[in-house]
Amino acid sequence: MPIYMDRHYIEDGTRHAIADAHKKDLKIQHKHGVQFLTYWFDEERCTTFCLVDAPNKDAIQHTHDEAHGDVPHEIIEVDPQVVQAFLGRVQDPVPPENSKDVPIDSAFRTIMFTDLKDSTLLSTLFGDTKALHLIHVHNALTRNTLKKHNGTEVKHTGDGIMASFVSVSNAVECAIAIQKAFDTYNRDNPDEPLYLRIGLSAGEPIEEGGDFFGSAVNLAARLCAHAEPSQILAAQVIREQFPGKDDAFVDVGEITPKGFEHAVQVYEIQWTSKQ
Repeated sequence: MPIYMDRHYIEDGTRHAIADAHKKDLKIQHKHGVQFLTYWFDEERCTTFCLVDAPNKDAIQHTHDEAHGDVPHEIIEVDPQVVQAFLGRVQDPVPPENSKDVPIDSAFRTIMFTDLKDSTLLSTLFGDTKALHLIHVHNALTRNTLKKHNGTEVKHTGDGIMASFVSVSNAVECAIAIQKAFDTYNRDNPDEPLYLRIGLSAGEPIEEGGDFFGSAVNLAARLCAHAEPSQILAAQVIREQFPGKDDAFVDVGEITPKGFEHAVQVYEIQWTSKQ
């Protein structure tokens, strides 16, 4: 059966109320031939997302309606491997030891794109063997930093990496740490420097039109492409959601990225001054 994700808008919802609704879904799911795999709850944004193995969308609607009456506002078919990559799980998390509470996180994610400058010229400049070595250096520097900041690699793009983060703060600090890692490498290897562009955006998994992380992914990619080598560009949502001091964010004005109807506010994240 296909896998679906649905979105509920629930005003004044609490974590316990959503957990109770999930239990009610599980209790009667067999009647409708569906299996509720897991859910995410964002109290701040009043949204809940359910991941369901079901024969069709109607079966999900009927189950929710009978169980508790909270019918989803939107349902889309998703690839479980993509959900795993972006959100980190496709089943209910295991409660911590000596606890009955299941740690349910928000589905809001920060998306990062990186792009290696002139990656296609590396073979011309250094030869195939050396170029492959430099790509491996790029991969190691980026992936090691992602791991330290709890980032999840979604995919390798050939000359960059797409990653997701639960925490906006972790994503920003990771982007800064990546640029610092490349800067250190370049100072130690001045004859074969590597320069990286980074773009950051954020959002929820289901958007209007039924695209899984559509505009958040597209904007992060466009900002990465717009960035200069060694530059980090971030969407306004990153600045708004960043919990720390925002003195590292420099307003660079508006751009209208390809595929977007309206201009978006962009900020550069300064990293050379952060020690």
